[in-house]
Amino acid sequence: MTEGELLEELRPAAFAVAYRMLGSVAEAEDMVQEALLRFHQELDRGEQIASPRAFVTTVVTRLSIDQLRSARARRELYVGEWMPEPLVTDPRENPAERAETADSLSFAFLVLLEQLTPEQRAAFLLHDVFDYPHSQVAEIVGTSEDNARQLASRARRHMQEGRPRFEATSEERERLAASFFAAAEAGDMERLEAVLASDVELHGDGGGKAPALAQMLRGRARALRTLRAWWKLADRFGGVRFERTDLNGQPGALVRDPAGRLINAMVLDIAGGEIVAVRSVVNPDKLGHLGPVADLRGLIDQRG
Repeated sequence: MTEGELLEELRPAAFAVAYRMLGSVAEAEDMVQEALLRFHQELDRGEQIASPRAFVTTVVTRLSIDQLRSARARRELYVGEWMPEPLVTDPRENPAERAETADSLSFAFLVLLEQLTPEQRAAFLLHDVFDYPHSQVAEIVGTSEDNARQLASRARRHMQEGRPRFEATSEERERLAASFFAAAEAGDMERLEAVLASDVELHGDGGGKAPALAQMLRGRARALRTLRAWWKLADRFGGVRFERTDLNGQPGALVRDPAGRLINAMVLDIAGGEIVAVRSVVNPDKLGHLGPVADLRGLIDQRG
């Protein structure tokens, strides 16, 4: 295997760690690029690296911890509800991999991770998601094995207390998602009502850069009123198109304006045969990696 082939083989696993640590596609890609560069430099110096994957994981994790520390103040001042940058995932992966992906990549999971310290996040992810032993987690994080266990344990308790389980068959997920997005595109409120849980949650992330909910709304009636208002607003600038895709292992859609520019990314949480949450990322800073982004405020202002 050439060095270039090895680097490409290491990239997906490194990105998997970095993205879950940071919740940002762009930042994760930066961390991975830096880690692979350092790996290349070590090889250039003639260093023998017994486990390339462990080396790259260590560098990515430590860089991500530093990034989280430096970004803490900025995230504490974030306007409105924070959600991760949406990540397009492959719906064709096998059911076991899909279930694991949906669990550890879901918006709900990553939002819970955001409440942990950087060290807790790293210890939990490395041990519980990526199956590293506590001894190796300790080496990567730069702490004792006992402390690595405690960090992971505290994080695990926090995640278990707030972690939802989205248990649904692929057929059920597809049926409910298809019904929701077809009804959304048609503005069919009765059909929407039929698929939403009575206590459905509506989440929006505009980051102060685009119109969005200031805080989460709960309840079918409130959700329907809000969705109806959104679609009336969209009608003013020519309507929107829902492009179905999987986002973060969950059924979702990229919502585009008449010119094909991205307005938002929408993700559905499905459990118990109902849609229990609708999550919408409107912040343009979190959408640019998915293609050209619309100026939502401008669209609204143009139509008065």
